[in-house]
Amino acid sequence: MRIGIVGCAGRMGRSLVRRVAATPGCVLAAVCDRPGFSGVGQDAGTLAGLEPLGVAVADGPAPVFAASRVVIDFTSPAAAVDHAALAVAHGCALVIGTTGLPAAVEAALAEAAGHVPIVAAPNMSVGVNLLLGLVKQVARTLDPSFDIEILEMHHRAKVDAPSGTALALGQAAATGRGVTLEDAAVRVRDGHTGARRPGEIGFAVLRGGDVVGDHVVMFAGDGERIELAHRAGNREIFARGAVTAALWTRDRPPGLYGMADVLGLA
Repeated sequence: MRIGIVGCAGRMGRSLVRRVAATPGCVLAAVCDRPGFSGVGQDAGTLAGLEPLGVAVADGPAPVFAASRVVIDFTSPAAAVDHAALAVAHGCALVIGTTGLPAAVEAALAEAAGHVPIVAAPNMSVGVNLLLGLVKQVARTLDPSFDIEILEMHHRAKVDAPSGTALALGQAAATGRGVTLEDAAVRVRDGHTGARRPGEIGFAVLRGGDVVGDHVVMFAGDGERIELAHRAGNREIFARGAVTAALWTRDRPPGLYGMADVLGLA
């Protein structure tokens, strides 16, 4: 399976290079980073801390899509639309792990998925996707007297808040409750807010250090509290899931898929 990576120079990109190189049945076809990146032309293996792999870093995505059967993208929401168009133009599958995708980008991905298989998920880890199913089940089972709160913490450099995973957990809870997240979510509390309104799904965000990703979903009732948690120890779990998704796209028909499809949890 010829796999390409866009955004290969970041921490996640380097993890992806290492995972592809270590996975039987995978070939690193091509990689790129942003135009003007100082490492353009450098060997992708060297950049990722490996022995040279014979794949030079390109300064734009077009050569990556031309050389690959599937491309993995953990870059930015703004780039996702262009990458989806390149996937359609070259007839290759696309795996997107970028978080914080706005509605317009999701719509563009859905349109592109009419032509090629696209796997898009806010979190690629097996554990988080199991957690999503558990949150939905618990929210469906417990009565509305249990208040739902979601706490997440990430490293100091993370730019979006709440995290895409936290929002996905909120969506799972809302689906289980039979409500819309837009109506139930409370993403900021500050000052004299008054008592908590029944049915709210609250979010709390922490940033600091090098935390890869901690997520806790709390169901707080009278006299008892249930907590479901996932803590990521390194980025390799996301890279492993992304490569699993990339291999899964082989011979899949066009469509917009999620990790629940890849893992057989749908």
